[in-house]
Amino acid sequence: MVISHAGCLCRGHLALTILLVSALATADASAEVPPAPPGFETPDEVKQAILTGKVKLAQFNLPLPDSVTLEKDIEYGKGGDVSLRLDLYSPKVSDQPVPGIVFIHGGAWKSGSREIYHPYCVNFAKHGYVAATVSYRLTGVAPFPAAVEDVKCAVRWMRANAKQLGVDPDQIAAVGASAGGHLASMIGYSSDLPELEGTGGHAGVSSRVQAVINFYGPVDLTTDFARDKRAILDLMGGKRFDDARDQYELASPLTHVTADDPPTLIFHGTIDRVVPIHQSELLVAKLKERGVEYEYDPIEGWPHAMDAAAEVHAHCLAKMFEFVDAHLPLPSAVGGQ
Repeated sequence: MVISHAGCLCRGHLALTILLVSALATADASAEVPPAPPGFETPDEVKQAILTGKVKLAQFNLPLPDSVTLEKDIEYGKGGDVSLRLDLYSPKVSDQPVPGIVFIHGGAWKSGSREIYHPYCVNFAKHGYVAATVSYRLTGVAPFPAAVEDVKCAVRWMRANAKQLGVDPDQIAAVGASAGGHLASMIGYSSDLPELEGTGGHAGVSSRVQAVINFYGPVDLTTDFARDKRAILDLMGGKRFDDARDQYELASPLTHVTADDPPTLIFHGTIDRVVPIHQSELLVAKLKERGVEYEYDPIEGWPHAMDAAAEVHAHCLAKMFEFVDAHLPLPSAVGGQ
């Protein structure tokens, strides 16, 4: 783990990704972050450990606790003719505005479902936060910058409706994994860039967030790794790097990092073959260079979608609580329900 106060994409691992993403673990907030479990040499070893039961995948369909309200299928904006929807998890008892968190699913920008973040949202709402998990236009519907525009619209929706949602409009975080991590980072570092705001709704409201959590998301689409990926070519509407360099740079979170960007928590497995850990190392270097506060947690011996394994997820969730509590603290009368 590195702390600084300096101011699914690969076909070869599809089976592993499906196994890992099929379930997410749950853990209650704790004052102490449990260590990440021992890792493996290769993703195939992780897959075998799952199949033999050595690595446990935890409960996905968590029951909704009595302290949390769930409102499903809320329209937060329009992406062209597409109705953009989210699910909202709120603490039932809160007499003060609390921070809000926008969760963004992965799936190589072409697939995935917002329901995958149900366990995270339950845990954060139980802890006292308002959490939304959002859908966005996938590449089969519209290429870049559609997805970026949509998730920025989700932040604007939360801020525009902050009073009725019980959210503090000055305390909103973006969280995502893989493609969702890319999108969360785009929200965080390209704040209020006119060409990426879109026209989905809530014009004139800022899409800026006060914290970013990126699970193994790509941040530089101009690298050789990214240029060779079919998913990124699809994201870019079939335009190859040599023909659209400016667009690839615009779509790269790394391009937009400036000194006033929000604190960032980064998780990445060291044996990730889907999005190589070098992508997070590039982000760490850029944040350090720009003087942006960050925390980097490389998880030794774990692959893409590692946080679906119960012990890894418990470690990451506790670290997320620690990070969010530090940067978007709950009112003293609310925390830890």
